[in-house]
Amino acid sequence: MTRLLSLAHLTAIDLAPPDLIHAAADAGLDAVGLRLRRVTPSSPGYPLVDDPALMRATRAALRDTGLAVHDVEFVRIEPDTDPETLIPLLDAGAALGAHEVIAAPYDPDLSRLSDRLGALADLAGARGLGVSLEFFPWTVVPTLEAAVALVERAGPRVGLLPDSLHFDRSGSRHETLAALPAQRLRFAHLCDAPVNPPYDEEALLFAARAERLPPGRGGIDLARFLAAMPPDLPLGLEVPQTTRMAQIGAAAVIRETAQAARAFLAALPDQDRTKP
Repeated sequence: MTRLLSLAHLTAIDLAPPDLIHAAADAGLDAVGLRLRRVTPSSPGYPLVDDPALMRATRAALRDTGLAVHDVEFVRIEPDTDPETLIPLLDAGAALGAHEVIAAPYDPDLSRLSDRLGALADLAGARGLGVSLEFFPWTVVPTLEAAVALVERAGPRVGLLPDSLHFDRSGSRHETLAALPAQRLRFAHLCDAPVNPPYDEEALLFAARAERLPPGRGGIDLARFLAAMPPDLPLGLEVPQTTRMAQIGAAAVIRETAQAARAFLAALPDQDRTKP
């Protein structure tokens, strides 16, 4: 069984989109996810909508390599978020040929959050984009179960994005993951990490943003995580490794990550294998 493997931008967040695309292509990957908005004060975002030259260079890199943009990220839905103001971001995603926009839950009013998530999904859908909500154990939607309840209120257009790290750290249930209907589950993020609970917020954030491990190098039960989802589900490799990056550089880290992922997936039962 073949599946698309994409490189999430956080794996090498300091690479501008054209450089990320070329590095992903050199590593034999199929696509990239691009971070078009700054998420934290200490990490970059690449607002291509405001930088026509960088947008042209990004589209040229896609043409030169044959890679696709699978998703763009991410929209923090906060108390003052107005979905209409995100139309330029959605237009940029559509211009890049992206399939999904990643949204994140940062509004404690869950009713308002679900309403705005649904409105964002309607705006995205008009541009041929899906919206997938990623849950994080330090937010107001900390588990897959909480995320399911939220998107059911938000409407049928909204998908769910399970990340293997956040799934493990939140104690989410594999049974819930296996029960997700196809329209809710359009892709997943894959990484590994040590498993040493319990975790405080500082530890959760550090692992999420700075130090993960390639698939098969840690203690997360990735085989069970993947077995709960369709065997051809696209996977985004989101594996920031700041220490390793400083040692060998971004291109080498991306190659190592891709090789580890392919080796791990190839060792799974046939129905979970990826492209050689």
